[in-house]
Amino acid sequence: MNWLSQILSVSLFNLRTIPERKGSAAAAAIGIAGVVAVLVGVLAIAEGFRKTMTVSSAPDVAIVMRSGADSEMTSGFSRDEVRVLKDAPGVARNAQGPLASAELFVIIDLPKRSTGTSANVPLRGLEVQAFDVRGNVQMTQGRRFESGKNEIIVGAGAAREFAGLNLGQEIRIGLNTWSVVGIFTAGGGVAESEVWCDAAVLQPAYHREDNFQSVYARLTSAGAFTQFKDALTTNPQLKVKVLRLSEFYAEQSTAVIEFITTIGVAIAALMAVGALFGALNTMYSAVAARTREIATLRALGFGTGAVVVSVLLESIVLALGGGVLGATASYLAFDGFTAATMNFQTFSQITFAFAVTPSLLAMAIVWATTLGLIGGLLPAIRAARLPIAAGLRET
Repeated sequence: MNWLSQILSVSLFNLRTIPERKGSAAAAAIGIAGVVAVLVGVLAIAEGFRKTMTVSSAPDVAIVMRSGADSEMTSGFSRDEVRVLKDAPGVARNAQGPLASAELFVIIDLPKRSTGTSANVPLRGLEVQAFDVRGNVQMTQGRRFESGKNEIIVGAGAAREFAGLNLGQEIRIGLNTWSVVGIFTAGGGVAESEVWCDAAVLQPAYHREDNFQSVYARLTSAGAFTQFKDALTTNPQLKVKVLRLSEFYAEQSTAVIEFITTIGVAIAALMAVGALFGALNTMYSAVAARTREIATLRALGFGTGAVVVSVLLESIVLALGGGVLGATASYLAFDGFTAATMNFQTFSQITFAFAVTPSLLAMAIVWATTLGLIGGLLPAIRAARLPIAAGLRET
């Protein structure tokens, strides 16, 4: 208890002197705040991208592609193969037939609204069953496209980021001129980055009259996936790759998430070195300014352990202040901020919103605490090792 009371007494004394060193203390805290803000901001990009890619991944929806394909662009099925896929056991049905949609995926070139530079935008040709397969598509403006017509509907993200996709506009795509008849949302998922149309109209526009690239299917239940997959992969007529939609989106997002995370941590690490030197300088200055006080305390019987812990606590308090400041700033600045980035697997743009999650904020506080601990360790050891006689002679 005596040791604890010593730590408490010395720590309170140290903290009360911070206003006397507000310049250096603020510099250290702001340096750590900058590290935290950058780290959280960059990782919020990866978290937002991950959320966009997985939010619409219903466990009872599967995607089928050609065996060996790493994306829809490198896959392909004939019309006869599509019929076999749709009739597989485990596929849910309604009055119109199997809840499965054979689809085409092509890339079109559109300018960004913000910069005017061209970008690759996904154009998806699908069948009318696609709306029931995905299940979370809501028209916010206009209506759905009509089968057999040169009409497109646009995801809310694509409409926000790319020019020429306003409701009522006409746009030249492939061999046809298309009318924008609707804007839709999909729960914030990847579909909001796409432009949709009737597959039967898109096929001749790109000379793919009898070809599709993937089949999306809603299953009778999440547990029916194994039955569905086994029936297709063991069928000698087919060479297919069957994935849950969540697995597919996870594969599609891996490269981007790893790249962004690596860059973010690398930048934050470089900034952390600078912030660490700032914290060290602040704490060394604090120890130097209180040399006589520390020596006096030790002469009165305060132990070296109490001195070390008190200096560390002061450093951690400063770092936590900077961490909270940086985390708050990053949340206010980045959470919900919308942007678009390239998906390396499809070489097309994905629109998404930055996501500053509680786990990111908690990680930011841990980073700040670690920097404070490291930054205060050497000055704390110096304070503890300071000879009492030499310290009392300091002026």
